[in-house]
Amino acid sequence: MSTEAPKQDPKSMPLQGNVVWQKDRHFLGTAPSGKQVNIDGNKEAGASPMELILLGLGGCASYDVVGILEKGRQDIQDVRCELSAIRADTVPAVFTDIHLHFVVTGKDVKEKQVAKAVELSADKYCSASKMLAAGGVKVTHSFEVVAS
Repeated sequence: MSTEAPKQDPKSMPLQGNVVWQKDRHFLGTAPSGKQVNIDGNKEAGASPMELILLGLGGCASYDVVGILEKGRQDIQDVRCELSAIRADTVPAVFTDIHLHFVVTGKDVKEKQVAKAVELSADKYCSASKMLAAGGVKVTHSFEVVAS
C-alpha cells in the first residue's frame, strides 16, 4: 500500500506569491518564482500596481513575439514594446484602452513574419492580453521593422 500523494499536473497547481506592506503605500511583492518587486502607490520606491499590470502585458506579448520570430529564424537584435494606456475617469480607474506598439530591429527581418508574430500573440498566446480583453479592455497592436 502506497502512502505517496498523487502527482499533480504543475499547470493545475495554484501559483502562490505574497505582498507585504513596508511603509506608507510601499509594498514588497514576492512572485511565485521567488523574485521580488517593489510596488508603490506613490511611485517613490517602485512602480504602481496599475503600472505593473501594464508592464506585465508588455512582457507577456513581447515574450511571444520574440519566441515566434526566433522560431521563424528572423535575425532580430532588439524588440521593444511601447505601451500606451487610457484609464477610466471614475473609480475604479480601470484600463479602458491599451495599445502595444512593437519596434523590431534586425537584419533582413520580414515584415510579414513580424505581423504574424504580433497577430499570434494577440489572438492566441498572450494570456495577459486575453485576460484584459475578456474584462472589457480594448487591446490594440501595431509594429514597425527597423533595419540594422
